[in-house]
Amino acid sequence: MSSAALTIKRTHVEAPPRPAWYGRLKRFLDAVLALVGLVVSLPILLPAALLVKLTSRGPMLYSQVRLGLAGRPFRIYKLRTMTDNCEAVSGPRWSTKGDPRVTWLGRFLRRTHIDELPQLWNIFVGDMSLVGPRPERPDMVRTLEQVIPRYRERMTDRPWLTGLAQVQLPPDTDLDSVRSKLAHDLCYLERAGLWLDFRIVLATVAKVLGVPAGAGRAVLCLPGGPAVEASYRQTVEGAAVTPPVVPGLQSA
Repeated sequence: MSSAALTIKRTHVEAPPRPAWYGRLKRFLDAVLALVGLVVSLPILLPAALLVKLTSRGPMLYSQVRLGLAGRPFRIYKLRTMTDNCEAVSGPRWSTKGDPRVTWLGRFLRRTHIDELPQLWNIFVGDMSLVGPRPERPDMVRTLEQVIPRYRERMTDRPWLTGLAQVQLPPDTDLDSVRSKLAHDLCYLERAGLWLDFRIVLATVAKVLGVPAGAGRAVLCLPGGPAVEASYRQTVEGAAVTPPVVPGLQSA
């Protein structure tokens, strides 16, 4: 999809109704698995946090306001992987390959996803869930929902730690990558269920272990790729919109 112009139609596609038990069971499983994950990960999380403190100036944890269910703000937590207060110099922007703001330890924490472990607390208290779209910053949401159709539909459910987009696509770097992830997020919201959630969790484990995304998608029969993006494009049509310049944003 070209970032120069986007053909859009403000069409809202309703997701199929989900049984009430699915939401209750998912919330119960989220809380239990997050609590177990926090306990099991402590031997890794605590030394990693200490190393962050010892190897670079600044706090061990990085926190930031994100938008959750129905656009309600909450504070997300991660191990800090960048130099402290780096956006005071660089401004808000997406992280890119070889980003000089990322510390040497931060590169390892990101590659192994250890920096994400504190978000298990967000899941335990109900700010997030295990599977689905990632939460975004309020200022970025305000911009993206103006230039990308259906973007705000991502917030019709709790934001999540992993999802259909995260296990198949690289981190956001520009508007095209955001559109690709949105297509996968909307696909998940339209098909959400325990069987799909289970397969996404397995794909997440496989990705952490180094299994290529394409292989994981094929083995687990996950929806994704050009077919999902084409389905999204079919729901938008109309006048061309030229997106404004959007400053890069570290999707931490």
